[in-house]
Amino acid sequence: MLLKDKNAVIYGGGGAIGGAVARCFAREGARVFLAGRTLASLDSVANDIRAAGGRVEIAALDALDETTVNRHADAVVAETGRIDIAINAIGILHVQGPPLAELSLADFSLPISAYTRSNFITAKAVARHMSKQGAGVILTLSTPGSRMTGQGFLGYGVTCAAIEGFSRILAGELGASGIRVICLRPDAIPEAQPHSHARQVFQGIAERAGTTVEAMLAERGRVGTLLQRFPKLSEVADYAAFVASDRGSAMTGAIANLTCGSLVD
Repeated sequence: MLLKDKNAVIYGGGGAIGGAVARCFAREGARVFLAGRTLASLDSVANDIRAAGGRVEIAALDALDETTVNRHADAVVAETGRIDIAINAIGILHVQGPPLAELSLADFSLPISAYTRSNFITAKAVARHMSKQGAGVILTLSTPGSRMTGQGFLGYGVTCAAIEGFSRILAGELGASGIRVICLRPDAIPEAQPHSHARQVFQGIAERAGTTVEAMLAERGRVGTLLQRFPKLSEVADYAAFVASDRGSAMTGAIANLTCGSLVD
């Protein structure tokens, strides 16, 4: 098992990516602590993990609330002695689709401020404990919007660029303490859409193009990626488990390209 006896905190653990990562981490031997705003979603993931014989606990919290996040991290360490892995996989509903002329300042700035705030809060909360133990892995999530250009995703594109920059610099901040930081960069994951805020986000873009979310993603995957498809949830989760394990121990400060070739480094 890649993560035998590791303790992992998954912020946004009830979401599509967070849930897939949590299930994978548990299969690989980790004890997982799911945190998120919606207990029903957390319960659904936790039930799957327990049914498969995994170890899981859940906590309702807002990853934008620094006091609550710190209290939760402290409680995990008080119970288990350490936090080995943390991933911020939260989803925040925001606007995509409108061009600059139609985009309000509030809609532009919302994802930037919310996602960067949450990543800062959660990373700082777990790094306090990881630094004391001299080891740990912090995972973040981005998209190819960080490097691509186009119309309709100005706010979220800037957000992803900020998350990637934050991850690289954070790796420099924490490397001397034995903490690794890796940003995972998948592209759109079609199977995640029914269970994710991303469907509502993509809806605006699809409507402007006169198509459906499903048709839009199918076409983009076919002609816009080298592998002629988008990544699967299982592929993202499996890579997260590998890079968080001791087998990935030489990697930090990296942006992991999991786009199936919609972006080429």
